[in-house]
Amino acid sequence: MSTFIQLHLLTSYPPSNLNRDDLGRPKTAIMGGKTRLRVSSQSLKRAWRTSDLFETALAGHIGERTKRMGIKLYKRLCENGVADSKAKEFAKEMVAFFGTTEGAEKDKPLKELESSQLVHFNQSEIEALLALADRVAVDGKLDKDELKKLVAKRHDVDISMFGRMLTGKEIVKVTDDPEAAVQVSHAVTVHEVAVEDDYFTAVDDLNTGEDDLGAAHIGETEFGAGVFYLYLCIDRNLLVENMGGDKDLANKALKALIESAAKVSPTGKQNSFASRARTSYLLAEKGSDQPRSLSVAFLKPVRGEDVLAQSIKELERRRENFDKVYGPCADGFKTMNAETGEGSLDDILTFVTE
Repeated sequence: MSTFIQLHLLTSYPPSNLNRDDLGRPKTAIMGGKTRLRVSSQSLKRAWRTSDLFETALAGHIGERTKRMGIKLYKRLCENGVADSKAKEFAKEMVAFFGTTEGAEKDKPLKELESSQLVHFNQSEIEALLALADRVAVDGKLDKDELKKLVAKRHDVDISMFGRMLTGKEIVKVTDDPEAAVQVSHAVTVHEVAVEDDYFTAVDDLNTGEDDLGAAHIGETEFGAGVFYLYLCIDRNLLVENMGGDKDLANKALKALIESAAKVSPTGKQNSFASRARTSYLLAEKGSDQPRSLSVAFLKPVRGEDVLAQSIKELERRRENFDKVYGPCADGFKTMNAETGEGSLDDILTFVTE
């Protein structure tokens, strides 16, 4: 079985603001000495794993990332008749096993029960925690050894793919944080870009113009457009291992991931720009050789009127040249090209999972 699956995607987005920085502007990066639009890997992964497509395909196998598990456990304990102060004490102990509550905000009700950072729970862990809360309510005490027993050895799909960052001191003794089986690059445009400003006004529908002819609101938002290159590297063996050896579920996960990467757009400013797009070109490779990105194909910005067609040529030329100087970098590859109408997403999915 091939160890690595590598995906290279070219997706053209119209004017958009898919992923904003702290000032509300589209994120950018300097590459090849030129400014490019950028969409962070974190933004992409969240869009995929929370999409209807992903959740439908993998229902029951998707974890829950939250800081509020302590509040959920507290409410469960209270429902079972545990006194308020004691419920808070138990809930805090239980959730601290996964992630410390030190440093959490204290200025709002129940804030002291929140983790100081997001914790990604497996569904089996959530169910076991709630069941443990029920037992604690009956016994009136918490056996910390029970917490060690409920930690998942087989991880849900999203945790198997992207890992989870756990800081709880106790859990580290029980199990290692699963290493992410999927690496995702930041998507960057293959060409130079200039972030533009959209100056807009809004009119008050009840303003007849008799007293005031001005706009009721004036605003400004930034946007950009471009063809983005995205790279994913998947360690198939590690993915199967993280899922407890379930190869069928791993293949379902691969299909859902690839389909989401090709079809699902980041959610940023979609109501303002309707910048939904599907991948125009997808190259899938599989093999056991050391993986490599093909982003260097766009170190020199692509120029001209037909940027997408030129980008496809540059990507394929770079792959061929790597093979010439290093030898075959993969055991096989498959492409889908919406520009020429060649190949299909189904072909890619079959190739990757066969």
